[in-house]
Amino acid sequence: MNNRRKGSIREHLAAAYLAEQGLEILEYNYRTARGEIDLVAREGDTLVFVEVKYRKDSRMGFPQEAVTRSKQQTIRQTAAAYLAERTEGAGHPCRFDVVAVLGEEITWIRNAF
Repeated sequence: MNNRRKGSIREHLAAAYLAEQGLEILEYNYRTARGEIDLVAREGDTLVFVEVKYRKDSRMGFPQEAVTRSKQQTIRQTAAAYLAERTEGAGHPCRFDVVAVLGEEITWIRNAF
């Protein structure tokens, strides 16, 4: 199985987890020339931009450690494009979450950055 397929499986696992927690998943893999956001969700009035990171084990570090400042900046820029493109996002509060998947364990980090 290629890495893209593995990532897609983990993103759907994360989306199912977030949906169980009450979030409404609006979009998978929103892409622009600036970058990609794995999941866009809504929790109440808040738009939630979610980065999903997976590691089989912690030998190479924890998944959330891969969300570097550079990656955060890319996600912020992509989120700005999403908000500019979609009028339903106008005026709503936003936040950036990370869902870290380590093996089979899911950790949801709200307001990660």
